[in-house]
Amino acid sequence: MTDLQLVIRAARAAGYFLQKHFKTTHLRNYHLKHKTQIVTVGDIGAEKIILHLLQKYSSYPILSEEAGWVGKRSNSAWIVDPLDGTTNFTLGSPIFAVSIALIKNNQPILACIYAPILNTLYTAAIGKGAWKNKWKIKVANTKNIKKSFITYCYGSSWKNIKQALDIEKIMRQKALEVRQLGAASIELALVASGRTDTIIIPGANVWDVAAGILLVREAGGKVTDFNGQYWHFGSRDMIASNGKLHSQLLKLINNYGC
Repeated sequence: MTDLQLVIRAARAAGYFLQKHFKTTHLRNYHLKHKTQIVTVGDIGAEKIILHLLQKYSSYPILSEEAGWVGKRSNSAWIVDPLDGTTNFTLGSPIFAVSIALIKNNQPILACIYAPILNTLYTAAIGKGAWKNKWKIKVANTKNIKKSFITYCYGSSWKNIKQALDIEKIMRQKALEVRQLGAASIELALVASGRTDTIIIPGANVWDVAAGILLVREAGGKVTDFNGQYWHFGSRDMIASNGKLHSQLLKLINNYGC
């Protein structure tokens, strides 16, 4: 089994588990792991399925959202978000996904994002392009920020939340439309497939974005931190775009002190 076949198998198995629990878990069956973060049976159950398969068929260590490091900490590892969009899952919204990436030397080289309710599988391998189900995808050609569709997300700290609110206010005055969808992996996939033009995330968690970052890059887009530096494993803030709008977006963020 290749690494790509393994990651697809793991994502689909976890997705099937999430699909089964989707009808009942949204009835507020959750607990708080942080004052602004919730965890459900979906997060825990999907993670167990993914970890079991990755440990059985691969020797790389794993960094997963709920379990933390499994194996020795390394800059080459599987990066797992078993349920990205937990709040959406709890509310009964279908906008959630399983996100798995393989990182080597602090950069993603293999990616899989699976949205089970939407029946959509996104995959990417470095140097081989990005795919949505059986179709190759590419970023949009939008060059004017006034015609752009922008999404945003944020980390769990109040600083990140304030930054996101400032960014939303700025971009709403400049772009055609601004949205928060609540699942960074899917929002990155939308940039990669040309449905939206950028996603901006202050306080990005690596498990939320690693797979989507490779999708965007392989689809022809650009991903940096807020200083315009190439995104890597240790980066915190993140902006992913179609590339054509990137410098304009960075200028706006930095001019307004976000």
